[in-house]
Amino acid sequence: MAGDRRLSRPDASVPDWEVPDTSYRPIPIVWFTGAFLLHLAIVFAIIILLSRLGPWFVVGAAALAAGAIGAWTWERGMKTAGTAWKAATVLFLGLNTLFALAATG
Repeated sequence: MAGDRRLSRPDASVPDWEVPDTSYRPIPIVWFTGAFLLHLAIVFAIIILLSRLGPWFVVGAAALAAGAIGAWTWERGMKTAGTAWKAATVLFLGLNTLFALAATG
């Protein structure tokens, strides 16, 4: 049995024909979480770097970042996600932007 290559490989003891038939299936929670965390990190950087220019400049920069990240997230696949995921993404990007206002205002 150990010499029959159809049954086992000595390096892994996995049958040769056992090839996973799955593939990456993107899911909306990954897109949502990526957008939220990326925007949160960018908002922190904007607050640290631009806070002396005034709160509305910070909020404007955070809103521009939210728009860019939102467009990127939609192109990644959020446009085919359910309505709740779309609404949650827009809501939380907006809350991150309001966080920038609260942190500098």
